[in-house]
Amino acid sequence: MALLGSALSGLAACAVAQPEAPRPTVQQVEDKQAESTPVTPPAAAPAPIARPSSTVSELQGLIQNRQVSELRTAYNGTYGASLLFKPDELTYYVALFQQKDFWRVLKTKSEKQAEATYRAFASQSAELAEVDIKRIKLQAEYAHAEKQLASRSAELSALQADRALRLQQEEQVAARQEQSRREATALADQGKDVRQQLRDMQRQIDVLQAQQAQVENTPVQKRAK
Repeated sequence: MALLGSALSGLAACAVAQPEAPRPTVQQVEDKQAESTPVTPPAAAPAPIARPSSTVSELQGLIQNRQVSELRTAYNGTYGASLLFKPDELTYYVALFQQKDFWRVLKTKSEKQAEATYRAFASQSAELAEVDIKRIKLQAEYAHAEKQLASRSAELSALQADRALRLQQEEQVAARQEQSRREATALADQGKDVRQQLRDMQRQIDVLQAQQAQVENTPVQKRAK
């Protein structure tokens, strides 16, 4: 028992004398975690989706590069059909378009099929253009009718202005004639009075002249008596 107590005392003394190990810091812990965490490579960018090439875009590129020749084209209003030929490949392109924008395009190496399709597209463009052609005609007729309406309206306004001026002038003429009639009546009455005064004065003159002649023809002796 004495030996066991001595051994325990010695172990305790060694434990007290041994220095305490330093504790790891937060930065060391994070670095250790970072070293132990596997690195994930960045995700690769998605590859662009390749869009399928259409016959329309193919023909547009050939036209831009002047690799096709225009054989036939029919226009119907804003619609039309074209037959084009690529000589190096003996290939035909038939297009149905509206306002220069391709709507349908057929690619074939058969001349017979190309001609038949062109005739079908030309006929279809004529049918599609019927509405536009009718609208263009109706619009022109409406514009013409509006122009005629404006012309007739101007003509009516001119006639109404002429009539109003004529009525105004007629009223003025009638007023002037009435005034002239009144003035003529007044002048006639005045003239009658003046003529009556002249007759009265002429009678007085005649009487005085007669008296004067009588006095002059009477001898002086008789005048003295």
